[in-house]
Amino acid sequence: MNHNRIVCFDLEMCCWNENGVGTTGEIIEVGLAEIDLAKGEIVKRAQYYVKPENDEVSMFCVELTGITPRKIEKQGRPLEEVLKSMVKNFGGSNKIFASWGRDDLVLAQECQDKGIEMPFKEFINLATLYRIQNRLKDKRIGHKAAQESKGIEWEGRQHSGYVDAYNLAKLALTMF
Repeated sequence: MNHNRIVCFDLEMCCWNENGVGTTGEIIEVGLAEIDLAKGEIVKRAQYYVKPENDEVSMFCVELTGITPRKIEKQGRPLEEVLKSMVKNFGGSNKIFASWGRDDLVLAQECQDKGIEMPFKEFINLATLYRIQNRLKDKRIGHKAAQESKGIEWEGRQHSGYVDAYNLAKLALTMF
């Protein structure tokens, strides 16, 4: 296990807004940003688009994420292929993965549903760690608000897995 490296990741899923209630479906993007704790810097980034097997990208989802059905059609690959690329380029079980919230559970459920092996074992929920470090007890705080509260500028469009993972890596560097 390489404890000097943490791979921050963010998932975007098919999503819908029905009567003001948001729902999500299959994963359509995986954004990753790896940090080197010894160097105190982001050392690697990647973005993978995933072709959903059953869901379609809604107009609500396009507006929220900027991911279009055309982009998925042209650049998307099956989840299993994306996860193989992720493990090849970032390491799997030999790295610690982290997200804001429980993206690990979302990924684990979709892997289970599709008969795919989970690409990593070690996971840190940075939202929980942030709440503990900042004594927020029961109060939830969004990733962008947490980052801005630490004086770290948000860069790029929110709800892009690539952008969110990069921003999360910047915040994570202040937490370890």
